[in-house]
Amino acid sequence: MLRAVLALLAALLAGAPAMAQEETAMADADMIVIAHRGASAERPEHTLEAYALAIDQGADYIEPDLVVTKDGVLVARHENELSDTTDVATRPEFGGRRTTKVIDGEEVTGWFAEDFTLAELETLRVRERLPELRPGNTAYDYLYRIPSLGEIIALVSAKEAETGRRIGLYPELKHPAHLETLGFDPAQMLVDELAGSGYGAGDPVFVQSFEVVPLVRVKQGSAFRTIQLMSLEGGPADAPANVTYAKMMTPEGLAQVARYADGIGVPIAAVLTADGGSTGLVGAAHEAGLLVHVWTLRPENAFLPEGLQSGEGPAEHGCDDVLFYALVRVGVDGVFADSPARTVPLKGGNGGRCARAWLPATPLSPGD
Repeated sequence: MLRAVLALLAALLAGAPAMAQEETAMADADMIVIAHRGASAERPEHTLEAYALAIDQGADYIEPDLVVTKDGVLVARHENELSDTTDVATRPEFGGRRTTKVIDGEEVTGWFAEDFTLAELETLRVRERLPELRPGNTAYDYLYRIPSLGEIIALVSAKEAETGRRIGLYPELKHPAHLETLGFDPAQMLVDELAGSGYGAGDPVFVQSFEVVPLVRVKQGSAFRTIQLMSLEGGPADAPANVTYAKMMTPEGLAQVARYADGIGVPIAAVLTADGGSTGLVGAAHEAGLLVHVWTLRPENAFLPEGLQSGEGPAEHGCDDVLFYALVRVGVDGVFADSPARTVPLKGGNGGRCARAWLPATPLSPGD
């Protein structure tokens, strides 16, 4: 299997012509809203409380980023390094766990989920990752804990029974190549836990990763849909250095991605030009048979181009609705959003807040 994957990656090394511009006619607004780490504009991200609020706000899918504990349990954290989002640095009993590791080629110092058992992680408390932009979320600092994937699945099941609607899961495998060097198999762990919880063909599940091999393995070993994440720079950590995301976004590259993925997940700046038009990526991906989901729609001025900002200061909320309708016009199939409460009403053309045209004076942010 690995040989076949490497052959697939090698095919991406060839040059490819520039992608054609797709039609920019207004599409319908029936795209999915994926709660980015939960309702992370209103609650600290990757907590049961953030996921529950996102579901209550009408999100179609919730997105848990998954890392692995020392005793082999999948838990939700944006990164395997814990100090940005928990109180681990203030816990003297864990002082000796601070270490330096090389993660995907970069040196990182801190405390890592894979060095803690689930029981130990459950003693930590979560804090807001962006307090300067989301000061309201700091009111919830240290109230919540790190949830396991099993707890997230149980929450979704309970909410489905409560609401009578299906709620999708959109897990991301974080740093799987690094975790494999430690003896874990995150892709198989995820497939096994989803299948053991009753998920199968036709259920609302997307598995995403910035790496390639885990997606190939998920596709070969299950009926779950897969999404190849891409950024504006670099390439997959498990691919040769000259396999870049830029090459993967070309028509030839997209054709190769379509062999193991059902769609791509890309930053907004990959599908919209600085004047709110189309880069051509959405049309090229659709031509290859791929869905296009974009990240991340956020309300704060800090994440919006200058022409879509309102009020004063980076934490003020701006015209994310104008950005949403630009995404609709270029035909994206789904959007990751930090505030489903703001985004979900826009799907039907309702809830717009800014009576203005697209007026960006600066390039779109690549996001994170």
